[in-house]
This record gives sequence, C-alpha cells and structure tokens, in this order.
Amino acid sequence: MTEHEHNSNVDKEILTDIENVGWTVILIEATDYLPSFAYTIGLWKNYGHPELISFGLTIKTLHQIINDAGEIVKSGQKIITGKTYDNFFKNSKVEFIKVDPRNIVNYFGFGIDYNKTKDIPAMQLIWTDRNDKFPWEMDFEEEFIYKQPLLDRNADFKFREAKNLAIFTTSHWLEQNKPILTVIHDYDGDWQFLTGDPIEGNAKLVALEQMTIRDKTLNEIFDLDYGEEAERESIGGRWTRNKLEEYNEE
Repeated sequence: MTEHEHNSNVDKEILTDIENVGWTVILIEATDYLPSFAYTIGLWKNYGHPELISFGLTIKTLHQIINDAGEIVKSGQKIITGKTYDNFFKNSKVEFIKVDPRNIVNYFGFGIDYNKTKDIPAMQLIWTDRNDKFPWEMDFEEEFIYKQPLLDRNADFKFREAKNLAIFTTSHWLEQNKPILTVIHDYDGDWQFLTGDPIEGNAKLVALEQMTIRDKTLNEIFDLDYGEEAERESIGGRWTRNKLEEYNEE
C-alpha cells in the first residue's frame, strides 16, 4: 500500500490513459486487513484540480465513482469540500474532504512518481452507510468505521484500529525508553512492538496510540498486513518487511 510495485508496462498504460482521457485511476485491491482504494492521477497537472481518492467499496464501484468525479472536473466544475452530493449513488450521499499533506505519501505512490513531487493536493470522496450517515455522524454503522480512513485528520496516528487498542510491547521500551526495532502484526490481529531485547518476563500491554505519541516514525508501518513483520536498525531507519511463517491452530 505504501510502496507500489512499478514496471514499465504499467507506467506506459498510466501515461497513455492520462494523454487520452486527461486522468487515470489507480485501483488497489483490499486485503484481509487493508481496505480497497482508488485514486486519480492527472487532475492536478491537467486541470489544476486536487487529485481524488476513495476507500472501502468494490474496485468496480470505486472506479466508477472516481471516474464520475473526474468527469465533473473535466467539464470545468470544481468539487467543493463540505458540500453534499447526491448524484453519485441512487440512495446515498457523498461528501469530499481535504487530504492532509502528511497522508499523501501513503496512498499516491504512482502519482508522486508522475508529478515528481509529494506536494500533491488531494480530496477524499466519503460515502454514507446503509442508513445514509457519514462516518462523523452519530450512529454511523460500526462495520464500516475502518473501511474508509478519514485522511483529513489523525495524520499523527495512521493505524486503522482504535487508539486505545491494547498492544504488546516490553518494559525495555516502556521503562528504559529503548527504541522499537521490530513490529509484528500477527495473523490473529495482535500487534507486537519490540526492542530486540528478551521478551520473557518483560511483556507489557499499552494503548496503540502511546507508541506513536512517543515515536511518530512507527506510523510508517501502519499498513503492515496480517502475518507480516517489519524491522529496522534505528529510529528513522528504513523498514524491511517480511512475511511471518504461518501457523496452524490445533
């Protein structure tokens, strides 16, 4: 999600679409942990309009609604944040919010390459639940809370889960302020933030947000999927990601 796999054929397709249509849509499939999303490339360069992104629906639906928004831009209209639109779905509404610049690098990989900069303005299309409520409204369906992360906020805490989620760390981090060098996202969803010191007898439970408050660089692995681990040599160092060995419950 954070790092896109590039190849010359895909890049050529992107350039061809932008040249012929004015923009293209990059589609990212969901995983067991991460939501699907789709975003545009070309609206900023060709129309001076922020790029667009949306999350959590089927790839086909995301492609359609992002293209519909692109057509609005191409016609010369400006999409406005805070305005309710009822012409994207038959029985529900959408609104657009401004994407915090600190979230661009996590979702617009191809767009950064195309524009040769991370300074890309963007807007997020937010859809309502089955009761036509937005995520910030009372009684929004819990099932969909983490389907579409709100990119206008929480840039200091990028993880999908609740801030008070209990995670495993060690007394070496909690009491001795040693750096986190290994992060494990277990197949069952548990998180472990480790310093590299012996764990036995030193395990501690803390709220997930406490990790990012002390070390904001831990946000860099917010998209670590189930069954993955990430390692680094020091705070600020490059993370190396690996797949965990699968285990079978008896």
